[in-house]
Amino acid sequence: MAALVLVCSGKSFSTADSPQVAQVLQALENRYGAARTLQAKFLERYTENGRFVRAESGMAYFLRPGKMRWDYEAPEKNTFLVDGKYVWFYSPADRTATRMPVKQSEDWRTPLAFLTFHMKLSRLCAKVELDSGSAASQAGDLVFRCDLAQSQPPDKSNARSGGYKAVLFEASREGELRRIVVREEAGMELEFSFSNWEWNPPLDKSTFEFIPPRGVVIVNGLLPEAPGLRQ
Repeated sequence: MAALVLVCSGKSFSTADSPQVAQVLQALENRYGAARTLQAKFLERYTENGRFVRAESGMAYFLRPGKMRWDYEAPEKNTFLVDGKYVWFYSPADRTATRMPVKQSEDWRTPLAFLTFHMKLSRLCAKVELDSGSAASQAGDLVFRCDLAQSQPPDKSNARSGGYKAVLFEASREGELRRIVVREEAGMELEFSFSNWEWNPPLDKSTFEFIPPRGVVIVNGLLPEAPGLRQ
């Protein structure tokens, strides 16, 4: 994700009646836009109609352009990997790896696209504004609502495409991404909390390559809607 401005490429954000808000958004894009590699610890929580379903945790790694890896460590080990050509989901317990071409995959990671591409929030969000109705997880943080820009019509062949139109994200005053909340139409909510961010860690290119272990079956098809919830 290059420097965020509140008016960019002819598109205005309906945000920021406060210069401080603009500074936080600017700091967020500057910090993450300047890094070629990123890594962080994550905690992922699933709720359905307000009811807690499951929590998972692990490490996430990002490489520009367009690559990322999520290693789920608890309660089960799973790997979600985008190598630039394919999206992979590997379940060691099932001895299977599911893959799908990147261009056919649309899921909850779309709001994280700015972590793997040099793009502006104004490309991702049609509108960004403070969400005064959502409490921040840490004192002093700001919570924003991003109404996702619809660059193309939803793909009706993909049941998950277009399942959400907005996401919330929380950032510190220094522009550190703390949390992303994705609310889907079916009442499912996915919340990602991040900690221990590292900017430009030395990541080997093999981190973003999937080499199937011996005996693992590769299946072409739809990926799990929620990687940690094995189907």
